[in-house]
Amino acid sequence: MTAAAQDAATDSPRRIVVRRTRVDLAYRWTTRIAACAVLALLGAIGIYLLRRGYDAIDAAGWSFFTEDEWSPVGGSFGVKGLLVGTVLVALIALAVAVPIALTAALFITEYAPANTRRVLTSVVDMMAAVPSIVYGLFGFFLLQPQLIPISEWLATHFGFVPVFEVHKLEGASRYVDGQFASSLFIAGVVVSCMVIPICCAVMREVFAQAPAGEKEGALALGATRWGVVRSVVLPFGRGGVIGGVMLGLGRALGETIAVAIVLSFDTGFTVRVLEGHGSTISTLIILKFGEADEFALSALMAAGLALFTMTLLVNVVAGWAISKSRSGGATEA
Repeated sequence: MTAAAQDAATDSPRRIVVRRTRVDLAYRWTTRIAACAVLALLGAIGIYLLRRGYDAIDAAGWSFFTEDEWSPVGGSFGVKGLLVGTVLVALIALAVAVPIALTAALFITEYAPANTRRVLTSVVDMMAAVPSIVYGLFGFFLLQPQLIPISEWLATHFGFVPVFEVHKLEGASRYVDGQFASSLFIAGVVVSCMVIPICCAVMREVFAQAPAGEKEGALALGATRWGVVRSVVLPFGRGGVIGGVMLGLGRALGETIAVAIVLSFDTGFTVRVLEGHGSTISTLIILKFGEADEFALSALMAAGLALFTMTLLVNVVAGWAISKSRSGGATEA
């Protein structure tokens, strides 16, 4: 064999054979079975909702998505207004929660002293475990009276924007507080109280994993604390921020008890978030379930299927967005 052939044989990559132990194989198959069980459960829920709601969907047809009245007994029902209300409440909740959660997560990981950091971490985790009904009562008795003046201020100064438009009662010279007492805006703010700890917890964990070497290097080059956050921490945690926002969105879309306490039930279609109109799909289900007959129950199952599909699409989009923005990708050399 020539010297060139020997060098080629030496430089060629060698196949590495990994001998897995029985524990490794058992762990691999256990995780596979668990993952398949989750997917099977998800599919079973979708199939069950489709089967139970098929009669209502077949009877309503496409009007199920274009009708905003809910009267299964009269043959006229749909989720148009409820879908819009669900999305508006979720978007308002995110608009309030994301800036607070992001700044709180950055303060906990980058600015707070060690002792304060531990206390704040425990407080945020405890807030995420508070039942929804407690937030609903908190919103109804405390937040709602405080938010009515804010709603009136928004209607007065930004009423030219369709979403903030409020129609004054006939003959009234000014807005009446009762017009703002139960609105999608107040419901969204109450839901944001539940979304904040979830988003903050996810973002905090990702920001805490930012490489210490790159942070110290940026400080050594003369960067300020905010410069380190802007150039290292935020790019590293981009995927975690997106994941936290999408997780909070999924929570906001399905919130039930708190919204039912704060928001008056109204299936009408509206995009005006300050008026006392609109409702959500989850509120419809919890309020109408006890009095539903067989066909009305099928209609509720169809509404649940619409909410399930919307939440599933949100999670699919979240997974795609996170895969396109892996944490740490912008900080790698």
